Amino acid sequence: MNKNRPATVIHFINAAHVIDHMFMLIFPAAVLGMTEAFSQDYAQLIGLSLGGFIAFGACSLPAGWLGDRWSRRQMMMLFFFGIGAASILTGLSTNPTMLMIGMTLVGVFAAIYHPVGTAMLVAYAQNRGREIGLNGMWGNLGVAFSALLTGFLVAHFGWRSAFILPGCVSLFVGVLFAWNVKDEPIPQRAHTAPKGHAGQRISMTIVFSVLALATATGGVVFNATTMTYPKLFQDRLHDLFASPQILGLIVSLAYAFGAVAQLTMGRLLDRYSLKWPFVILTLCQAPLLFGLAHIEGWPVILLGAGFMFVVFGQVTVNDAMVANFVAPQWQSRVFALRYFLSFGASAAAIPLIAFIEPRQGLGGLYVILAGIAALTFAAALIFPRTPAHQPVGQVV
Repeated sequence: MNKNRPATVIHFINAAHVIDHMFMLIFPAAVLGMTEAFSQDYAQLIGLSLGGFIAFGACSLPAGWLGDRWSRRQMMMLFFFGIGAASILTGLSTNPTMLMIGMTLVGVFAAIYHPVGTAMLVAYAQNRGREIGLNGMWGNLGVAFSALLTGFLVAHFGWRSAFILPGCVSLFVGVLFAWNVKDEPIPQRAHTAPKGHAGQRISMTIVFSVLALATATGGVVFNATTMTYPKLFQDRLHDLFASPQILGLIVSLAYAFGAVAQLTMGRLLDRYSLKWPFVILTLCQAPLLFGLAHIEGWPVILLGAGFMFVVFGQVTVNDAMVANFVAPQWQSRVFALRYFLSFGASAAAIPLIAFIEPRQGLGGLYVILAGIAALTFAAALIFPRTPAHQPVGQVV
């Protein structure tokens, strides 16, 4: 019998997902109020976060290996305490070099969550699709909280508080996790590899090739949009909403709309083949991005929310691929490879933004992203179709 209650573990994993995404996106929201303090413009300051996003991808590989070979619990403790301390250090920065070091360390510790936390979630989940969807919703709310909370803290207490106060919260949650979750062997689950809709054997080469391509292209699009949404909304809605707090609220609502997608996808993936949600979600991405490149005013909010729906829904589908096709004892390492590709590719979004935005504006950037999103749709088309109600095994 497991010593840890599955519900308790899953609650902490969901909290970690909020922290992970929130902390990685505090800087893009806070940077709008930091240009005077560091005497640098938007493009220069955004470039300082590149090391953090490279570490976010690169460090997922050793994190996943350690999660499987050492201890997932100990790695999650390192996550809570490490990312909290790194965020506090970032908030204490007095020059661009110190700021860059702090952001890089945030990326190092943030890299632990996805390979280790997601594998831990799958190991304890009774209904994989539902729990992956709920977990994705909490991660999406972390993205939303980053803009909302950061806008509030910057407006009332200055940019440093936007890093220091969340850092203290992460340390506190880490203490609670250490107290309530004990180390134990990975719960074992019988694994049955899914078959095609006609009962034929599925080519793992095709599955993982599609996953790799969708992960890489999706990573660039996801990171570039979540990084630039605060500025996009500021530029396109400035005449309507001049207050940083109101803009933060609008951006947060757009991000939060993605939570609806992840809840919806989580339930659908327990009932239907992975292929059709994958195709439909990726089909919508390029047109929405092209629209965001050109529109002004209120329609930005609608298209922005719609794009968050499809891009976060795709994240849930990609996680379900690993959960369904990979045996439990390998999942941390395969999740690590997936997020290495995703966040490694997403690091390319930073120089892309820094190069394109000063020359062609965010409109030119979003046209390029629409082209990249079309490649994700092409990958979805060749993904094999599996029947609904795939067996997922039982915890033993």
